[in-house]
Amino acid sequence: MKLTDNVLRSFRVAKVFRENSDKINCFDFSPNGETVISSSDDDSIRVQLFLLPPDRPKRTLYSKKYGVDLIRYTHAANTVVYSSNKIDDTIRYLSLHDNKYIRYFPGHTKRVVALSMSPVDDTFISGSLDKTIRLWDLRSPNCQGLMHLQGKPVCSFDPEGLIFAAGVNSEMVKLYDLRSFDKGPFATFKMQYDRTCEWTGLKFSNDGKLILISTNGSFIRLIDAFKGAVLHTFGGYNNSKAVTLEASFTPDSQFIMIGSEDGKIHVWNGESGMKVAVLDGKHTGPITCLQFNPKFMTFASACSNMAFWLPTIDD
Repeated sequence: MKLTDNVLRSFRVAKVFRENSDKINCFDFSPNGETVISSSDDDSIRVQLFLLPPDRPKRTLYSKKYGVDLIRYTHAANTVVYSSNKIDDTIRYLSLHDNKYIRYFPGHTKRVVALSMSPVDDTFISGSLDKTIRLWDLRSPNCQGLMHLQGKPVCSFDPEGLIFAAGVNSEMVKLYDLRSFDKGPFATFKMQYDRTCEWTGLKFSNDGKLILISTNGSFIRLIDAFKGAVLHTFGGYNNSKAVTLEASFTPDSQFIMIGSEDGKIHVWNGESGMKVAVLDGKHTGPITCLQFNPKFMTFASACSNMAFWLPTIDD
C-alpha cells in the first residue's frame, strides 16, 4: 500500500492507550516497527506492543528518582537510552529485559534537549542547554567528542549515519562529517531568524534529501539538506502556548506531519507544500509527540494518551 493524499486523509484512530497520568514527553518505534516505547512526565517507561491484543502495556518500568525524557531505542530490541529531567543531566542506558542500567553517560551540566541514535552503529549524539553537543559510544561511558556552541542546540544523524546536523541559536544549520567533526562543519546554512520562537527539533527525511526544523511557534520549515534552501514553511496549526510539538516525515519522505495544541494533526505534501489533511484524534491536550511507524502503515500520536492510527481505505 502506497501513501497518497487520499490514504492519509482516511487515517482514523484504531486504539487509544490511557495508562499515563501525565503527558507523554517522548516515544520511539523499535527498528522492526513492532513495539513503541514511551517516556512520560509521570516517570514511567512503557513498552507497547500495538500489533496484537491485549490493549495493555507489554511492560511498564519507572524512573522515579531521575525522571525520564527523550527515550530512544538502540539497535538491540531490549535496550534504550534516555535523558533525565530530575536531579542530574546524565544520560542512562537501560536494559528493558531486567530493568538494570548498563551504563551512565555523565557530562552535560544542564538539561539534555536533543538525543539522536546513529541509524547504523552504537554511536549517539546529545545536545544540551549547556550549549554543547556530545558524541558518545554505547560501549564507553566517556564522551567521544565535544562541541561548544553559541546557544541551545538541536541535532540529528542523517539516515546513513555518516553526518549529523546541528541547529544552533535557532538561526543556522551546521553539517558535520562524523569522522572529522573536530575540524568543524563542512556546510553552514544561515536561516532567517525569527525572534517569536525557537527551534525545538531537527530531523532528516529517510532519503537524506530534506531536513525538517520544528519550532515552538506555529510554523515548521522544510529545507534542502544539500543546499540549505528553505523549500516550504508550513503553518496554520494551533500553538499559542509555545509548546514543543514533534514534527515528523512519513517513511517515504513525501509527507510532513505535526500535531497541535487543539488535538488535531496537520499533514502536508512535502513536494507541493500543500496541506492534504487535518485529522482529529480527540486528544485531550496538545499532541506533543507524533511519529510514523518505520515498517507498518500506522502512526502514533500522544498527549497524556497515546493513539494508534490506521488507514480506512486502500488506494
